[in-house]
Amino acid sequence: MDRLILASGSPRRREILTSAGVAFTTAVSDADEKIRRGTLPADAALILACKKASAVASAYGGEEGVYVLGADTVVDVDGEIFGKPRGRAEAIRMISAISGRTHLVHTGICVVSGGRSAGVCETTRVTVDRISEEEIAAYADTAEPYDKAGGYAVQGRFAVYIRGIAGDYFNVMGLPVRALDRLLRREFGISLASFPAGEPSPRN
Repeated sequence: MDRLILASGSPRRREILTSAGVAFTTAVSDADEKIRRGTLPADAALILACKKASAVASAYGGEEGVYVLGADTVVDVDGEIFGKPRGRAEAIRMISAISGRTHLVHTGICVVSGGRSAGVCETTRVTVDRISEEEIAAYADTAEPYDKAGGYAVQGRFAVYIRGIAGDYFNVMGLPVRALDRLLRREFGISLASFPAGEPSPRN
């Protein structure tokens, strides 16, 4: 039976796959996530996704029927990469930068199986209402910004500030399932339906 392994500890990605009825196991990657200075944000997301998938796949030695999924999400503000804020001041800077304007969210996804790898980057445009300094400070005082690219959760408290989304909503959460399904079909001849939930799922 085919097995899907998510090379990520992200609870949002686990939630998305579970909601889509997909059976999977997780194996958090220890890949080096450094990116060369000047790398475009969309390229960075895909490079990091492939690093994560490859690092986990190496532990399985090209085992038949094992598909390792890596993913990485970055917020792109005028070409600057916003990852996860490292503290309150950085969270405030990030939220202030996206307040009252449109930014891009890129999620790179990469699948490695049987010595082959294939990846794609999905991009979504997100428009945010203007947020007051007091609201930004109050949001930065919650726990929500600190494990999210760009310092916000589209599905969390920050949802009240989202004016519009052009593209895949799940991409902003961290895993564009439609793009993933199309990648699997095109490159490997399978789909997400090949990993049905309810089947016995192997444990690491």
